Amino acid sequence: MQRSPQQAGPESRTPPSAPSTTPTPAWAAADCSAAEPIGGLQEYYYELCMEKSQEIKPFILHILQEVDEEIEKGLVGITLNVAGNCHLMPVERVTGEDFWILCRILKNNPYINGLDVRYNLISDVGVSYAAKLLQKNTTLKHLRMTGNKIENKGGMFFAAMLQINSSLEKLDVGDCDLGMQSVIAFATVLTQNQTIKGLNLNRPILYGEQEESTVHLGHMLKENQCLVELHMCKHDIKNCGMKQLCDALYLNRSLRYLDVSCNKITQDGMVCLANVLKSNTTLEVIDLSFNRIENAGANYLSDALASHNRTLKALSVVSNNIEGEGLVALSQSMKTNPTLSNIYIWGNKFDEATRVAYSDLIHMGRLKSDNTDVEPFVVDGHVYLAEVSNGLKRHYYWTPGYGEACSPSSNAGFTLVPVGQYL
Repeated sequence: MQRSPQQAGPESRTPPSAPSTTPTPAWAAADCSAAEPIGGLQEYYYELCMEKSQEIKPFILHILQEVDEEIEKGLVGITLNVAGNCHLMPVERVTGEDFWILCRILKNNPYINGLDVRYNLISDVGVSYAAKLLQKNTTLKHLRMTGNKIENKGGMFFAAMLQINSSLEKLDVGDCDLGMQSVIAFATVLTQNQTIKGLNLNRPILYGEQEESTVHLGHMLKENQCLVELHMCKHDIKNCGMKQLCDALYLNRSLRYLDVSCNKITQDGMVCLANVLKSNTTLEVIDLSFNRIENAGANYLSDALASHNRTLKALSVVSNNIEGEGLVALSQSMKTNPTLSNIYIWGNKFDEATRVAYSDLIHMGRLKSDNTDVEPFVVDGHVYLAEVSNGLKRHYYWTPGYGEACSPSSNAGFTLVPVGQYL
């Protein structure tokens, strides 16, 4: 796997001030300039644990053994997966001390470019020391922290790290209890950072009704021409916030995947988005699931897709209180729009016209069965739609214990816009 040369860090503003830390614990006092070990990753992990009097985790040792075997086979671009929600084997969850050791092991390792530590016990203290190592790391491209309660302080440490690191391409800090301060810090950093292509800021802990996070992220999108994928689930976005994002999308020419699911967007927000879609030529995937756009919002979108937009490939309007009129309008737009290939509609109010419309799209081959979350069947001469486990990111929170873990039909968003790996 060929790596792109390290980009020079942009001339940045003053980095976001990281909160003061506790005294350096013994496990973080290692000399980070020490030479890399000659032995395998298992051996290096064992040596670091012994040196720092840290407990050796059998689960981590097992994962490192598998990675050593992959390296011996000549594989590159490996992701080190120590997720804490694996049900296929006994898991002892990773702590801040373990995270620091893993970052130390991966320092400039040419074979590993991804680290997945979701759903573990990493707090802001562990992040503070690991972030210092990541500042100078030139090989790690993808980092997934989902579900670790690093909170506002941990988010600030990562934002400060991105002021210096010029190789990380995808960062997932969703469901990490980020605060408003750290969300603003990420938005500020990304006005300068030209390396990050994918960012997940799902479910921060926000207070107030001002939609401040959306204002700052909208400003970032006006300045940043590198970000390809942005997840903003559960940001309490309303129509005013959606307008802020849409105003930014008129100027942005890089974003291809926008996820604003699980917010409070209604039909008025769709007026703004539909107007953007009439001129935007970069957006390929939009996730509007679990909002409330209703028939009027669906009609605004269908008009833009039928007559103007020829770039969007996937649209999810799952659970948006849309009735037959709006759902049929979206199906009609697919007949005149040759680019829109994926549409997800489950959780809305199907009537007979809706069921027939989507059954016809599937049977005529315009809508492939893998590209939607419904499947038609007939009972007593009447068409019905059943739910199918397809979607833009069905396996984001969990990985199936059987079958293909990264199935394109279940993770269509990441397939259509492949920013790094399925992190």
